[in-house]
Amino acid sequence: MKATVDWVANETFIGESGSGHTIIMDGNSQDSKAPSPMEMVLMSVGGCSSVDVVSILKKARQQVDGVKVELSAERREEAPRYFTKIHLHFIATGTAINEKHLERAVALSADKYCSVALMLEKAVEITHSFEAVEA
Repeated sequence: MKATVDWVANETFIGESGSGHTIIMDGNSQDSKAPSPMEMVLMSVGGCSSVDVVSILKKARQQVDGVKVELSAERREEAPRYFTKIHLHFIATGTAINEKHLERAVALSADKYCSVALMLEKAVEITHSFEAVEA
C-alpha cells in the first residue's frame, strides 16, 4: 500500500491513496479547511468498524436500513497529543434487528476484523456500545 501527501498552503495538505482517491487534511488552525490528521484517524476507526458491522449484519440476514457510529475520543494534554481513549457507539436502524446479532457484529469487528482498531488498541483504550432502532 502506498500514498502521498502534498502540502498545499498554510496547514492544508492533500493526500492521495495508491488507488487514486484524494482527501484534504488541515493542521487544525483557526481557519481550518478540512479535518485534521487525528480527526481522520478517528473517522477511520469508525469507517473500518462500520464496514464490518454492516457486512456481518447483512450476512446474518438482518433487515438493516442504516448504521451510524458516534465516536468520542480523549487525547493527552501534552505533546505528543495522541488518543488515550476511543469509544464507538453504533446505532443500527432497521426492521426487527436482533440485538444479539448486533452485539455479535460489534464484537467481531472489535476483536477480529477491524484492522484500524486492532492496530490502535495497542496504545489506546477502545470501548464499544450499540443500540438497535426500529425504522
